Amino acid sequence: MAGEDALGPDSWINPLRHPQDKRLPRIAGPCSLVIFGVTGDLARKKLMPAVYDLANRGLLPPSFALVGFARRDWSDEDFGAIVHDAVREHSRTGFREEVWERLAEGFRFVQGEFHDDAAFDRLKATLRSLDTERGTDGNHAFYLSIPPKAFPTVCEQLERSGLAAPSGDSWRRVVIEKPFGHDLESARELNAIVNSVFPESSVFRIDHYLGKETVQNILALRFANQLFDPLWSSHYVDHVQITMAEDIGLGGRAGYYDGIGAARDVIQNHLLQLMALVAMEEPISFEPKQLQAEKIKVLSATRNIEPLSENTARGQYTAGWQGSEKVPGLKDEDGFAKDSTTETFAAIALEVDSRRWAGVPFYLRTGKRLGRRVTEIALVFKRAPHLPFDQTMTEELSQNVLVIRVQPDEGITLRFGSKVPASSMEVRDVNMDFSYGTAFTEASPEAYERLILDVLLGEPSLFPVNEEVELSWQILDPVLDYWAKNGKPDPYEAGTWGPASADEMLARHGRQWRRP
Repeated sequence: MAGEDALGPDSWINPLRHPQDKRLPRIAGPCSLVIFGVTGDLARKKLMPAVYDLANRGLLPPSFALVGFARRDWSDEDFGAIVHDAVREHSRTGFREEVWERLAEGFRFVQGEFHDDAAFDRLKATLRSLDTERGTDGNHAFYLSIPPKAFPTVCEQLERSGLAAPSGDSWRRVVIEKPFGHDLESARELNAIVNSVFPESSVFRIDHYLGKETVQNILALRFANQLFDPLWSSHYVDHVQITMAEDIGLGGRAGYYDGIGAARDVIQNHLLQLMALVAMEEPISFEPKQLQAEKIKVLSATRNIEPLSENTARGQYTAGWQGSEKVPGLKDEDGFAKDSTTETFAAIALEVDSRRWAGVPFYLRTGKRLGRRVTEIALVFKRAPHLPFDQTMTEELSQNVLVIRVQPDEGITLRFGSKVPASSMEVRDVNMDFSYGTAFTEASPEAYERLILDVLLGEPSLFPVNEEVELSWQILDPVLDYWAKNGKPDPYEAGTWGPASADEMLARHGRQWRRP
């Protein structure tokens, strides 16, 4: 049977399995993916390789088509050569000529500007011919890998040309990359524009972090294991730290990053979504509406810990050493003004006003040019209420911690105290470690593989809806307003873990940041 539950030629169906058995692969039905901004880095490094990897895994139908839209004067063959180079350089799975040849038959390219009516009319004609020649059945997804300021123009053109409106049983979907606005007001305006053309059920807002296997494993860890559920609350958890640290700088990215900053770039989307998954209640099912409803409850109950002067921190990296390399400060990077006040480090303290989490602070931080590249969620547990040990027995013992490593070494670590062999009674920290790389024979797919496939399947579980986006801005806007009116980012040396003000922020609470 063609469609979502069809299987590849090398697959077989066990008749004893339930038809909804999640162990069976879900394969997209007839469709095309149109990429606007196909000449950009995202398309070259992530989207095109992800499409090939999906085809290589047998998850795209034989009728699939990939359409590029850009200003370049390319033929279909020129576009195919660009995709070929991107796949060769960045694909996760090995290159197979037979897969490539079959996929390349569906490549098309349309030249044009976003404001050019004729270009979108050509795009419409191209998609109609694909419906006839390739059998895409009128099912088309439009990926807006473009600056947010171009969203309204492209959406209006898709509506004007009739490309946004499906006919019969076919579908049309739009994929939007972050940032979803730059504050609450602009996010609402953007949502209104997009929803005037596409219904919310057809809008897929990409947050690539939600496509990572380790992020999805938060749900499995929490709700498939009775071991953790009783501990997952204010009764046992002292605080939660969510960190996304990068060791790279911002050279060459001034056009995007200057004036945006770390909080808008990462906290508003990635980190608040991770927090929602950690703090949410168990959903009735894993259906999209149920998952989204629980995340919305968390975001609705989230507030900043006051005063903001003591419970937020921001910084900007200066020159320093990244490993053995001497690196420049932000103001010496190409494109950044010498008086730039754009923060490259941001940290905020939040509370979730719910019975489960009352009194537990959530510390969110992100930064560029930090000590190393790492994303992790750490649940730090309270100390045991009574320790029948004197100080010398436990002087090297810290709090128990459960760490979910999102990247780069995906896995889970549990830190707890254990007796040192051959001593009378000395307790030290030890780690119990689970690693995806060693526990499973199959490598984790890239986030964009999962997310693109979900778009083509019409599976919105991993995509934030407009209410989530607006609630996230509602949380972050007061912090941004406070920062805009009060001073400049604090300096921190490249290769360190952020400004002193971030350490002071936790020290006021009697805590300290983890050094992953």
